Amino acid sequence: MIEIQPDIQFIRQIRKDSGINLSQCMQCGACTSVCKLAETSLPFPRKEMIWAAWGLKDRLLADPNIWICHQCGDCTATCPRGVKPGDVLASLRKEHYYYYARPKILAKIIQNPFFLPLIILIPVLITGFIIYVAGTLRMPEGEVNYSIFFPHLPLNISFTTFFILGVIGIILSIRNFWKKILEAQTGSELKKPVIISFMEVITELFLHKKFRQCKAQKHRYYSHLLVFWGFVLLLVVTFFAILSTLFFAYPLPFFNPVKIAGNIGGLAFVTGCTIMIVKRIFQQKIYKSTYLDWVFLITLFLLGITGFIVELARFQNWASSYLLYFIHLILVWMVILYLPYTKFAHFIFRIVALTFSKSYRP
Repeated sequence: MIEIQPDIQFIRQIRKDSGINLSQCMQCGACTSVCKLAETSLPFPRKEMIWAAWGLKDRLLADPNIWICHQCGDCTATCPRGVKPGDVLASLRKEHYYYYARPKILAKIIQNPFFLPLIILIPVLITGFIIYVAGTLRMPEGEVNYSIFFPHLPLNISFTTFFILGVIGIILSIRNFWKKILEAQTGSELKKPVIISFMEVITELFLHKKFRQCKAQKHRYYSHLLVFWGFVLLLVVTFFAILSTLFFAYPLPFFNPVKIAGNIGGLAFVTGCTIMIVKRIFQQKIYKSTYLDWVFLITLFLLGITGFIVELARFQNWASSYLLYFIHLILVWMVILYLPYTKFAHFIFRIVALTFSKSYRP
């Protein structure tokens, strides 16, 4: 006999986050039959829906399969009871963020709307402190030059430092995650070298192959592709800009190939974010957008928009240029500081989970 010890508080939390009454699921398996992302031998997401309804928190926290879901809405469109398995799985992924996050206090703060002013205030204070130390609190006069207001050296050092801290936070999270799923899958057999599985997963994610299999929300393939590759291009351009401040002339002229690449990446990035925002507003019945989703998405959108505005302000010598640049930097810090607790961590968790699933046989 299998002993079941349901975690009632966990059931309540998933119900609160997803807005779904788990007892409505009649475990018919329609969600599994329609899901194009589930393997033939894998009872996904039916298995996860049963475990969630039973409150099996420990099993779900060690379950890599919840990261298979792309929340495309196919299962929601098929469910005869109107249950939304995609929303339940999204809530379970949120639990993963919090459970594996290091330091956990930051994850708790970021997931609570009450602390929104604080998560904005922290990068404001950091940016203000750097400007104060650099001695450039006064708005410079004459032609706009952002390096006078925020010198390149402290900008590059702070950007690099916080990025590294964010990466360390993600590494600690996924190390705990990998250890947990290995412990839970004690009888698993290695069927494929981890490095080969990892390269297969990277290829799938970079090309967004799985998104193309979803039917109910085909637009998500294009919007995610635009945001992903737009961000990658912007990241590469940013890295080159840091090198330019050290070894080349900077700022770059408008028609410099690197500047053009940055603008193309920014346009793709903003376009993808816009599609996501519009679809989330008008398709709330298909899938639920959480507070964390909106904060992340709006931050990215504003980051892209202010990037274009700051560029235009510099070429046009607007009087408000430095204030706009200050706002843009705050958004940059928000993305970097909270790297391990947002959808960026989501991307890393998905890579780890899918790599494990491809490598080990239950």
